[in-house]
Amino acid sequence: MKKLMFAVAVSLSVLPSFALAHMGTPQEQKACAPDAKRFCRTQLGDDFGVQNCLAQSRAKLSKRCAAVFQSHGM
Repeated sequence: MKKLMFAVAVSLSVLPSFALAHMGTPQEQKACAPDAKRFCRTQLGDDFGVQNCLAQSRAKLSKRCAAVFQSHGM
């Protein structure tokens, strides 16, 4: 029982760090953050949703963010 309680405690302490993780490198996030806020406000918090939104808004993206998508072949 003690092992189970310990495993649950460890799982709960690690969970927030996973929830705060985002897709992309810090540089990619910095390059695309303004575009994400402008074009994908309703998807913020959903990394896959933001990525899809930015891909759909590719023609309107800033040069810095568009370069991120070009470098990944998206």
